[in-house]
Amino acid sequence: MDKATYTITFFHPQATQIEVNKGRDLLSAAVAAGVHINSSCGGDGVCGRCKVIIKKGDVQSEPSGRISMLERQKGYVLACQSTVHSDVDVEVPAASRLELDKISEQDLKLLRLKGIYSEASDIDKGKRIIAKDIFAHGPLATKLYLELPAPSLTDTVSDLERLYRAIRKIKDIPIIQTGLTNIKRLGRLFRESNWKVTVLLGKRNGTVEIVSVEPGDTSQRNFGIGLDIGTTTVSGQLVNLNTKEVLATKATYNKQATFGSDVISRIVYAAEGEGLEKLHHAVIDNINAIIEALVQELKINLNDVNAVMCAGNTTMAHLLLRVDPTFIRKEPYVSTANFVPVIRAAEAGIKINPRGLLSCVPGVSTYVGGDITAGVLACGLNRTDKMTMLIDVGTNGEIVLGNQDWLVSCAASAGPAFEGSGVKCGMRATAGAIQRVAISPGGETKVVTIGQAKPKGICGSGYIDCLAELFQKGIIDRNGKFSREKLDARIRMGEEGQEFVLVFKQDADCDYDIVITEADIENLKRSKGAIYAASSILLKKLNLGFSDIEQFYIAGGFGTYLDIDKAVTIGLLPDLQRKKFSFVGNSSLIGSREILLSSEAKKEAEAIAKKMTYLELSVEHAYMDEYVSALFFPHTDLSKFPSVKTK
Repeated sequence: MDKATYTITFFHPQATQIEVNKGRDLLSAAVAAGVHINSSCGGDGVCGRCKVIIKKGDVQSEPSGRISMLERQKGYVLACQSTVHSDVDVEVPAASRLELDKISEQDLKLLRLKGIYSEASDIDKGKRIIAKDIFAHGPLATKLYLELPAPSLTDTVSDLERLYRAIRKIKDIPIIQTGLTNIKRLGRLFRESNWKVTVLLGKRNGTVEIVSVEPGDTSQRNFGIGLDIGTTTVSGQLVNLNTKEVLATKATYNKQATFGSDVISRIVYAAEGEGLEKLHHAVIDNINAIIEALVQELKINLNDVNAVMCAGNTTMAHLLLRVDPTFIRKEPYVSTANFVPVIRAAEAGIKINPRGLLSCVPGVSTYVGGDITAGVLACGLNRTDKMTMLIDVGTNGEIVLGNQDWLVSCAASAGPAFEGSGVKCGMRATAGAIQRVAISPGGETKVVTIGQAKPKGICGSGYIDCLAELFQKGIIDRNGKFSREKLDARIRMGEEGQEFVLVFKQDADCDYDIVITEADIENLKRSKGAIYAASSILLKKLNLGFSDIEQFYIAGGFGTYLDIDKAVTIGLLPDLQRKKFSFVGNSSLIGSREILLSSEAKKEAEAIAKKMTYLELSVEHAYMDEYVSALFFPHTDLSKFPSVKTK
């Protein structure tokens, strides 16, 4: 007689077990078990990224062209298309894992040298990447140690007034508030602690709140989390709120990708049954996993994490807060809120100090969110008198143009290809990701990976390098098609058409060849075309051209390296003097941290969001013409890329 439930053991690589009902699919079971498996199609079985190996047990799998005959013989199945019918042992291969990653010390050194990770300036080149100490220190949550005078017959003010009075002797705070929970505890707490206490003060919506009161001196234990919630990747930094020191950084794929790789897919899914709840819990699980990993690594008490600052696009902010995003995708494309009040982190399900605070960086419009506000703040675009453009190469491809006088923005649906999703061997910028590619005239291929680890896949900068090299060496034509005359060991027919082998499996940290396919090239070509076309249209609407821009900032999850020259070669960026371009890394995360650490920065972020005008590309008829023209390497009009034409 069949059992009603079965045990799945996931080896990821550590063993994790979960009890499931008969017929449960492996992908949803993995999510429930906290085992993160790659998937970008929402479980439809079309992306082929959730491959796992059945080591023992009975599963029933739908046939899939994403599993080769050789893989099938080795026990590979798609987790989303396989259901459980006995106790099962499942191996999750390295290529299918979504893992939290710590930036290596080697990569940190390079990041610091490039002025990306720390609060450093690229002063020698005269470029403000991330300026140091622009904003006065004033974090979202502050701790004060107080030694209160004990009451007497000549000093009979109430315990609460006594606390307010002591705070105001140190800080000029006209309005202080606190909750009934704190008031109930004051009498006994003060007397048992001999009138020596630490207060946690939080800045909430124009007032200062006494968040909590603790016995003794805990003022040195005050930490916060800065977050960038991207459509594809969630990144977090643990920060000492007293010293401004960044203690550690971690990142992982956004688990919402299980329900769709782009914001429109997720908005549609959110409207279905419990879709909103599932999407909300997916990203909250990401955040809590990052926070847990950070505090465990630094051996910090979770109760000493007192504030979280989140930057993300408008849809991500809605899903984070469990707010229905339905009307974002319906004309006239209106969000529920772009400016969200500071709330308790616990209200959203984020696990820090139970009374800790959560704030979201304000957004601009439906498709330009707080991540871009944070990026503008981090780059100082709103403070310069130079005509400047910020291009955030992500799933949504946001662009901001302007200076200290005005700011205009737009967003193009670029897709997640440059973030390692939706391409056959793509991965985000972490250890083992190919980030540099060189192909000799004879076809010899050399790659460089992040952390100098064995290759696992290709990240965004690696794809840009690869496309540029394939194009310059004549291996692909301007339309991105492989030369039919050059079939050899590296250029071959694969399961999905022609492909180029970057790394053969014997040299890789995976059991397959790392390739770029014609389908990948088409996907990447559309992404770069969308970003270039959006930038071009934004300029034309203001009667400007690329030559009028004095400074370009390029943001995105490319890892530690982006070759600007190769980005120009493929037509992602305009063909201008290379000194005009600066790569600023994850500007959203940097801006989020700045706002977490400074109320002055928070006010400036609000001013940026109010000041910025949004251009809706979907109603710009010329955009499609620009987009189609950009669907070549580097462009239909070669006169726009004279240096590439010369090569």
